Amino acid sequence: MLDRTTIDLLFPPDLPGPAEWESRYPPRELPAGAEVTRLGPSPTGFVHIGTVYVGMLDRDVSHRSGGVFLVRVEDTDQSREVEGALAQFDRAFAYFGTAPDEDDACGRYGPYRQSQRSAIYHSYARELLREGKAYLCFATEEELAASRARQQSLKVPTGYYGEWAPWRDAADADVLAALAAQRPYVVRFRSPGVRGARVEFTDAIRGALSSEDNYNDVVILKSSATSLRLPTYHFAHAVDDHLMRVTLVIRGEEWLSSVPMHLQLFRALGFEPPAYAHIAPLMKQIPGGKRKLSKRKDPEAGVDAYIQAGFPAPAVMYYLRGLANGRLAEMPLPEALAAPINLAECGGAGPLIDLVKLEDISADYIATLSGPDIAAQMRAWAAEFDGELARVLADEPERAIAGLAVERDGVPNPRKDLRKWSDFRSAYGFFFPALFTLVRPGDERLGGLDTALVSRFAADFVASYQEFDDAQEWFAQIRDLAVKHGFAASAKEYKSDPGAYVGSIREASQVIRVALTGSTRSPDLYAVAAALGPAEVLRRVGALTGPAT
Repeated sequence: MLDRTTIDLLFPPDLPGPAEWESRYPPRELPAGAEVTRLGPSPTGFVHIGTVYVGMLDRDVSHRSGGVFLVRVEDTDQSREVEGALAQFDRAFAYFGTAPDEDDACGRYGPYRQSQRSAIYHSYARELLREGKAYLCFATEEELAASRARQQSLKVPTGYYGEWAPWRDAADADVLAALAAQRPYVVRFRSPGVRGARVEFTDAIRGALSSEDNYNDVVILKSSATSLRLPTYHFAHAVDDHLMRVTLVIRGEEWLSSVPMHLQLFRALGFEPPAYAHIAPLMKQIPGGKRKLSKRKDPEAGVDAYIQAGFPAPAVMYYLRGLANGRLAEMPLPEALAAPINLAECGGAGPLIDLVKLEDISADYIATLSGPDIAAQMRAWAAEFDGELARVLADEPERAIAGLAVERDGVPNPRKDLRKWSDFRSAYGFFFPALFTLVRPGDERLGGLDTALVSRFAADFVASYQEFDDAQEWFAQIRDLAVKHGFAASAKEYKSDPGAYVGSIREASQVIRVALTGSTRSPDLYAVAAALGPAEVLRRVGALTGPAT
């Protein structure tokens, strides 16, 4: 083992010792049973919806126990960092109400970016080297690749261990010679594990587990060829979770196999390990089965897809809470958002992300909101994602409220055609003159009626139109005009002798419906006309008296 003097020369002379970090980051003063949870996103691309899912669990568990939820950005692999990723984290946490109690903006246990904590990691790596629990490894990439190929040919586990770890017990003279030659090196953890040994631990979700112990000498500090000398994730998370006084780590099940190694690192460092809870990944249904929701393949994996589409945050969070604990999906939304999440109820099978189900939940939620509330949230969404709509809503706020009231206010079963804010144009855009394209005679939506007949019918409607307070009286004027222009007064009359009429009352009403809404399907026509106002009704129907399309 290298002497202390040689080891210390590998690090800055003013590098603090572990005692200073322990003093700077003391145990938290929290009530008994309080959990400190952390989310460790990596800025290597867009924010996955699974990040929000885990953050939701972190925040719920910590807050209900009187603890703290922090976000620590794990950016030790800087070659993969994507510009703008950190801003995405902030946007996602703010939108979905999962903002941490501590991050770089607020918190005494920072910095909360691992790339800014190098001195801390170096202190503890130096301590492991001093104690002989770590060592320098000068193996080149070519040597490691050759070793791996040899292991594969012999059908033995790949890794750096035992006879395959030539620098683990290298003579001091060889290490000193390599240092003198300025050969690049990494710092490896000297694993106390042996092949075939087992380790047992308890997972907060999966219960008692047993796994093969780690026997690999993993890298804890990356190559000395780089000036920054960043740690690997395995080492950094052990140091940071201890100093930030994390008590519970909720993370994906892909990290289960790393638990034995992490427990070894905590023991070697003299730290009490946190509890672990490994959640099943969010899944996607595919033909013949299901697979993990993929950042590369699935648009719905990205948080921005939900924000840009305008899914209201409470609806998304209600849906995610139901995926975590099935009982929450059976509760009304306000109760489910207030109820605690139980980690023991998070199943071992990955829950499916179903956008159709989410849209149904979102439509139900929006249907409970008042018109002014919807209009306010629409304006906020449109300000970022639909500038034209934002201007229209700002110019005609009363029209927005009037349109939203149609088949919503005072009815037992309000409309549910608004599933997310990006649906507003298709569901309610026709109420706004600036967003509506006038319909002309000959338009296919008029059902093939003779254009001259449509023009005459529309002209008579405009000439005699009255704004009645009673829906039946309002519809009666359409029926009377329909009869005048050769339409049957009822579907029954038309069916009994179709040759005697140019069409039924349905076709006549459809002319007015298409003229006012641009669609053959719409909310109650009388309510639509009332919301539009007589001037706009006459302008739209009057367009049918003009040139054909």
